[in-house]
Amino acid sequence: MQSAVLKGTQSGYEVILDESSSLEQINIDLKNLLNRLSENNLKKSENIKLNIRIGNRLFSQEQKNIIIDNINSYHGLSVGHFISNVLTKEDAKAKFKQKYIEPMSKTIRNGQEVNVDGDVLFFGTVHEGGKLFASGNIYNMGNVKGIIQAGYPDNEDKLIIGNLHNAQQVRVGEQYDIVSDNPIDDEENTVVYVNDLHLLSYGKINDLKEINPKFFNRIGGII
Repeated sequence: MQSAVLKGTQSGYEVILDESSSLEQINIDLKNLLNRLSENNLKKSENIKLNIRIGNRLFSQEQKNIIIDNINSYHGLSVGHFISNVLTKEDAKAKFKQKYIEPMSKTIRNGQEVNVDGDVLFFGTVHEGGKLFASGNIYNMGNVKGIIQAGYPDNEDKLIIGNLHNAQQVRVGEQYDIVSDNPIDDEENTVVYVNDLHLLSYGKINDLKEINPKFFNRIGGII
């Protein structure tokens, strides 16, 4: 399988990079792809801007520069944007603030209970025995070892998204689950929700559109 594949879209061209390949292998396959593309482009003398889709990974600026320099060395080719499914903490703060979501970086210790009115983007730590309750959705980018509840006290339309494999208990509305009884495999991309049978279920963020279409549309799509 090639680690760099060209795809045409309505807005132009994308180079899709295999997220499991090394940067070294990507550059080898990218050069082969660019050689073919540049040969065809010389006949047309077009200026082609390539967006780079990198999937569920992040590149440092240095890694991006290697790819940019590689592409810029070919006649008529340049880089548009790098597109990633992963948000940095800074990007997440900016994105979710625009959606009126409360960012929180706080340590909640054993015996403490914190209540949030509305949605919360959580960067802090909930120690074992600590509790984080939100009336809205919870986006966890921190470390939860205690109890976390969205839709407090009884709204089952809300979601918990993020890394939850260390939590004692997850709750949505009045439904709850003890995580140790049902270990969570996907550490980073878990979605906790109440299904049509009013049971607590686990899904993946890539399936968010199917899990809760209204929620997906409201935030404009994050996958």
